[in-house]
Amino acid sequence: MKTLIARKIGMTQLADEQGRVTPATLLFSDSCVVTQIKDQQKDGYRAVQIGYGHRQKINKPLAGHLKHLKMQPAILREFTLLESDDQLKVGTIIDLDQFAVGEKVRLSATSKGKGFAGTVKRHNFHRGPVTHGSQNVRKPGSIGSMYPQKIIKGKRMAGRMGHRKVTLKNREIIYLDKSNHIIGIRGPVPGPRKSLVCIEGQ
Repeated sequence: MKTLIARKIGMTQLADEQGRVTPATLLFSDSCVVTQIKDQQKDGYRAVQIGYGHRQKINKPLAGHLKHLKMQPAILREFTLLESDDQLKVGTIIDLDQFAVGEKVRLSATSKGKGFAGTVKRHNFHRGPVTHGSQNVRKPGSIGSMYPQKIIKGKRMAGRMGHRKVTLKNREIIYLDKSNHIIGIRGPVPGPRKSLVCIEGQ
């Protein structure tokens, strides 16, 4: 099963043998561990729970959940379990050995939060006229019609921008340093530095 949890280090540039420079995002992923396996008969769906990191303090419910492990992961995430992944067991260590340079993966992360934003920044609305005494430069303008006398759900208006789950597909691995637990992805990856990124094989 090609699944991994990593933390974003930041962006850099990587040069190949021909001297071509490619923008890349570096991710750090120490060994992840399988903490739970859910099946169709007991839980109603097939999934695998993976733990990442290490925590100093742990509450009693989580301590009972992780009592069969030698380590105490700080973060737990669930991934869909395929039919070909029946060999996984609780306590299995997952690392970068399952990936290779040139492979395409799917990334899931939480984008940067930008706070409350207006329609021009959030939805790329046009500005109003600036001259001739206009007072409607960056205002949204009319937001409804005579029917149905209400604001329809999904109307593009001002509101919170960013801080949502973003999934990117077909992202290429262009760098792999297994000794230092670093993986390089072509192009940008959502989220600020030190944020969590879930990597899945395609």
